[in-house]
Amino acid sequence: MDPLGAPSQFVDVDTLLSWGDSYKDELNSHDSTAETFQEDTIRSPFLYNRDINGKVVLWKGDVALLNCTAIVNTSNESLTDKNPVSESIFMLAGPDLKEDLQKLKGCRTGEAKLTKGFNLAARFIIHTVGPKYKNRYRTAAESSLYSCYRNVLQLAKEQSMSSVGFCVINSAKRGYPLEDATHIALRTVRRFLEIHGETIEKVVFAVSELEEATYQKLLPLYFPRSLREESQSLPYLPADIGNADGEPVVPERQIRISEKPGASEDNQEEDEDDGLGVDLSFIGSHAFARMEGDIDKQRKLILQGQLSEAALQKQHQRNYNRWLCQARSEDLSDIASLKALYQTGVDNCGRTVMVVVGRNIPVTLIDMDKALLYFIHVMDHIAVKEYVLVYFHTLTSEYNHLDSDFLKKLYDVVDVKYKRNLKAVYFVHPTFRSKVSTWFFTTFSVSGLKDKIHHIDSLHQLFSAISPEQIDFPPFVLEYDARENGPYFASYPPSPDL
Repeated sequence: MDPLGAPSQFVDVDTLLSWGDSYKDELNSHDSTAETFQEDTIRSPFLYNRDINGKVVLWKGDVALLNCTAIVNTSNESLTDKNPVSESIFMLAGPDLKEDLQKLKGCRTGEAKLTKGFNLAARFIIHTVGPKYKNRYRTAAESSLYSCYRNVLQLAKEQSMSSVGFCVINSAKRGYPLEDATHIALRTVRRFLEIHGETIEKVVFAVSELEEATYQKLLPLYFPRSLREESQSLPYLPADIGNADGEPVVPERQIRISEKPGASEDNQEEDEDDGLGVDLSFIGSHAFARMEGDIDKQRKLILQGQLSEAALQKQHQRNYNRWLCQARSEDLSDIASLKALYQTGVDNCGRTVMVVVGRNIPVTLIDMDKALLYFIHVMDHIAVKEYVLVYFHTLTSEYNHLDSDFLKKLYDVVDVKYKRNLKAVYFVHPTFRSKVSTWFFTTFSVSGLKDKIHHIDSLHQLFSAISPEQIDFPPFVLEYDARENGPYFASYPPSPDL
């Protein structure tokens, strides 16, 4: 890096505040060095590491202005893309950059190629091509975006670069959801620094104002700045956190191969020269044989009751993870706008209270699969701890009633933590018909739920379990209860948001 004569508009990365230093004020008031975990505490797969945090910088600004060893340019396959990042780099680097790019003869999606920085303060430019995103090809897009970040870092390592400035590779015109892409970017960089951290001094994430909030929200998940932040971030990690390199994992494609499939892994070295004496009883139980198998055959075995409990649990977890990944990638704003499900305060036992407003669910007008996705999206991090549900059946009509098939599907899809940590369901303002339907459903369709259902005829009853100030009530619920049971709640105004 040769900053001599660089225009004043350029920013030296050594002057930027590291991600770890950005937390100093809080650390001063809460000494993280005194923090300890109890032996039975579950640690995050992304441990608090002060040295790694010191190498990472989040900076709001134009990546082309960074004075570092290399900056990253996101482009298309012909390296001629016109996006704000590329245009700024081309303008500041000068005309020689275009000539140099022509020699590269393009770049494939996920690859990384190197040119000089020319008139930039950065010595080099690493060019990469992010994937075009389509939900049906999400897995391929995730793998390609991972390859972009990994190949850039690998190139930096091979060229002995001390600092790299990343733009946000997933350009808006390629349609990649920002939050999903940020998860991949952060975890890939984190895993690389864990393994090759001694080869690089600074990694700068240069973001725009629109991108900054997402990075601020997700950075603590992968780069916790204290033990407390590590613990607080753990429930918010996505289901797929990648493998040891941060690469997205597709369980169905995982196959392990060893040199001697007929021998136990523990005894491979001992039997190296005695292959003919191998105990063939290991065949079929060895890791190579533990592949995904025939899905239809597995379903048949389930119906016949021949699949083991462990295999059933594993298959159920895989299925739930697919739903969760889809929930995090789809646009569910239309379902969110209904305000049919939201988090409010805590009950008298300190458990999180989730509210479901039946009247706000137009069953015949919405995509119920999207409603299920939204439920999973909202509840996944809530269900890691004990919680209760308050369901307002108030003034619902036949167009708001969730049928038993949907409820059974929801109950079957969700993870075991939902059922284990659900401690009560308060069914407010039930009708005779809804009580009968609930009894049939909890008796014949699902198990373990009947004792958790509490029918609540008035808000006065509900307040024995949850204080009124801990619930945001829809106005029509208060009006109905006052009309039917008297104005008990007159002193508590409804939430202005509802």
